[in-house]
Amino acid sequence: AGVQEASTQDVARMRDSMNGLAAEMLPGGLKILAPGLASLRRGEMEELSRGVLIGSDDETTAVVLRLIPESVAPIPRGETIAAIRDAAASGVRELTGDPNARAYVVGEPVQVHDMFRIVEADGRKLFYWSLALLGAVIIVLFRSVRWMVLPLSVVVVALVLTEAVLVISRMQLSMVSSMLNSLVTIIGIATVMHVTLHYRDLRHGLDRVAALRQTVVDLAPAIFWTGATTAVGFGALLSSSITPVYSFGTMMALGSMMVLVAAATVLPGGILVGPVQRDPGTAPAERQLSGLLARANEWVNRRPKAFGAAFACIMIFTAFGFTRLKVETDFSRNFRESSEIVESLNFVETNLGGAGTWEVNFPAPAELDPEFLVQVRSLAQRLRELEADGKPRLTKVVAITDILDLIPGSADSSERIRAKLDLIARFQPEYEPGLYDAEHGRMRLVLRALERQPSEAKLALIDQVHESAANEFGSARTTGMFVLLAYLIESLLRDQLTSFAIAGVGICAMMTAAFGSWRIGIISLLPNVFPNLLLIGGLGWMGVPVNIGTAMIASVSMGLTVDSSIHYIAGYRRARRRASADEAFRQTNQGVGRALVFATFALVVGFSVLTLSEFIPLVYFGVLVSLAMLGGLFGNLTLLPLLLRWAERDPVGASDQAERVEAGRVAERSGE
Repeated sequence: AGVQEASTQDVARMRDSMNGLAAEMLPGGLKILAPGLASLRRGEMEELSRGVLIGSDDETTAVVLRLIPESVAPIPRGETIAAIRDAAASGVRELTGDPNARAYVVGEPVQVHDMFRIVEADGRKLFYWSLALLGAVIIVLFRSVRWMVLPLSVVVVALVLTEAVLVISRMQLSMVSSMLNSLVTIIGIATVMHVTLHYRDLRHGLDRVAALRQTVVDLAPAIFWTGATTAVGFGALLSSSITPVYSFGTMMALGSMMVLVAAATVLPGGILVGPVQRDPGTAPAERQLSGLLARANEWVNRRPKAFGAAFACIMIFTAFGFTRLKVETDFSRNFRESSEIVESLNFVETNLGGAGTWEVNFPAPAELDPEFLVQVRSLAQRLRELEADGKPRLTKVVAITDILDLIPGSADSSERIRAKLDLIARFQPEYEPGLYDAEHGRMRLVLRALERQPSEAKLALIDQVHESAANEFGSARTTGMFVLLAYLIESLLRDQLTSFAIAGVGICAMMTAAFGSWRIGIISLLPNVFPNLLLIGGLGWMGVPVNIGTAMIASVSMGLTVDSSIHYIAGYRRARRRASADEAFRQTNQGVGRALVFATFALVVGFSVLTLSEFIPLVYFGVLVSLAMLGGLFGNLTLLPLLLRWAERDPVGASDQAERVEAGRVAERSGE
C-alpha cells in the first residue's frame, strides 16, 4: 500500500536506496530484484494472487498447502489434516480477535480423507444398528431367542473369519470395503432363514436330530452352490482396473465362502445345544402369506404369455435407460449439505475461485529459453480465455511466466531467465520447483476450477485443457485429484458393465454345473438381470446421476439375488420328485417362497438404517440393494416358475419316476 500511494519521487528514492542496500549486502545479487520490487504495484500483486490467496470479497485470504505424499510422510494423513484444522481454527481466532471466527479447510485430499473417515465410522455404527434391527425383526417372525441369535452369530463369525484372513494376507481395506459387512449380512441371514423354515417344517414329524440331518441333506447342496455362485459373481470384479473394486471383489468372494464355513460350524451345535429345545414359531400372518403366494402362482400360471410379455416390455424399456445414464463427478454430493466439508467447500467455491485444484504438465527443456516461455505464456493465456456462458471455465491459471513477467528486465536469453529465477528463489524458494522440473524435463501449469459443477462440464473442461496443451507441446498430461475423481465414477461404471457380463457368464456356468442343465443355467439369469435393468435403467430415465454407491449395484445385486434362484430351483426339484409340476410349484412357493419373503423383509428393514449415513453413496447403496432384493424376490417368485416350465417341459422320465417313488417311500418311513 505504501508503494501504491507513494509519489514518483518517493518511488525513485526507494528504488535508489534498495539498489544501494542490495549492492552492500550481496553485491550484484539483487540488482534486478530491488528495482523490480520497488516498481511492483499493489494491483499487479493482487491480480497474481486473486482467486488463490485473496478472495473476491477482499475480506478473505487463504493459505495454500501442498501435502507430502503419504508414502514418505512422517505421520499419517489423517493426523496431518487434523493438525491443519486445529492450527487454522486457533490462528483465525487469534488474528481476528473473534472467538467465533471460523477457518475453512478444503481440498480434494481433505474430501477423500473425510470420506474414508465417515464411511468407516458410519459403516461400523450402522452395521451394529442394522444387526439389532434385524434381530428384532427375526424374533418377531419366529418368537425364539435361539433362532434370533443363530443367524446373527453366523454373520458375525463369517465377518470375523473374513477379516482374520484379510489381516493375515495383509490386504488393506478400502472405501468400498465398508460394504463388506452389509453384504455378508445379506448372504448369512438369507442362508439361515432357509434352514430355519425347512427345519421347522420337518419338526412336525421328526425329532430334532433327524430333522437337522434331513435339513442338511436337503439344503446343503443348495447352500454350497449359493456360496460358490455368489463368490463367482463377486469374483468378476477382479476384472476391474480400479484397485479398491478389485480388492472388494476379492474380499466379497472370500466373505461368501466364509458364510458357508460359519453356517457349517455354528448351526448344528446352535440348533441342538441344550436340553430344552425351542423350535421356530409361526410368523404373524404366515398363513395369509402362504395363501397369497399360492394365489400368485395360480395367477401367473393362468396368464403365462401375458405375464412374460409384460416382463419383456419392462426389461426392454428399462434397458434403454442405460443410454441416458450420467455420472456424478461433484464429489461434494457424496456428503449431506449440512456437513462441515460441504459448508467449507461452498465457502471456498464462493469466495476463493473454487476448490478444484489440478494441473496440466508437458515436456520442457533442461534449460529454459525465451522461445519455450513464449509457448508457456501463450498456453496460459489460451486457458484463461476458455469460457462457457460468458464466464471463465478456469478460475485461476498459474504459470512460471507470471512472476517472471512481473520482474522488470529483459528475459531474452537463458542466462537472464536463470538470473530472474534465482532472484525469485530468494523470497519464494518453492515457486520454481513447484512448476518446473529440469531434471525430468517437465513443466506444469497449476489450474483451479469450481468443484461443484455438472459432470459433463467438468469432463469437457479437462478435455479442452488437455487438447490445448497437446496442440502447443505435443505430449501433455492432465492430472491431479480433480481429474482423478472426475473420471473415477466413469471408469467404475465402465468396469462394472464388463464385470457384470463376466458375472453373468460365470453364474450361468455355475448354475449349469449345479443343476446339470444348460437351460437352467440360462433361465436363472433372467430373474436376476431383471432387478438390475429396472434399477440402473430407472436411474437413467429419472436422470439420477451414478455415484460410487450406484455404480457397483449391478454386479453386487447379481451376486446376491442369484442365491434365491438356487434355493427356488432346488426346492422345486425336491418337490417335483414326488408331485406333479403344478403341485411342485405350489409347494415351492409356499415353502421356499416364504423363506425368500421373510429374508427379504428382514434385510430390507435392517438396511433401512443405512439411510441415516452421512455418506450419500451408502444411503443410495442401502436403498438400491433393498430394491434389488425386492425385484429379485418378485422375479424369482413369478418369472422363474414360468421359465422353469419351459426348461423342464419334458415329462418326468421313468428313472425320475422311480426316484420320485423311492423318495416318497423314504419320506413315509421317516414319518414325514
